Amino acid sequence: MAVKGGGTSKVCLPYNKYKSMSKAERQKVINAKRSAASKGKYRRSSKSNVKGARKKGATLRDWFKKEKWVNISTGKLCGAK
Repeated sequence: MAVKGGGTSKVCLPYNKYKSMSKAERQKVINAKRSAASKGKYRRSSKSNVKGARKKGATLRDWFKKEKWVNISTGKLCGAK
């Protein structure tokens, strides 16, 4: 089933991954996300997937609850106003 409506252009990743990425890598992900959002797509292209953002053996809940998430385009915490 296809998801209706456009996705958000916000790009959030765990803080440790954000710090370890080069500026070019960050820009690639930001551009992919913005491009998808402008087309009304729900997800960005899988070509821009980020490798090594999640620790081995971590559950999805651990990943979201135990890591500090940052909006990589602004550098601020995700969800912060």
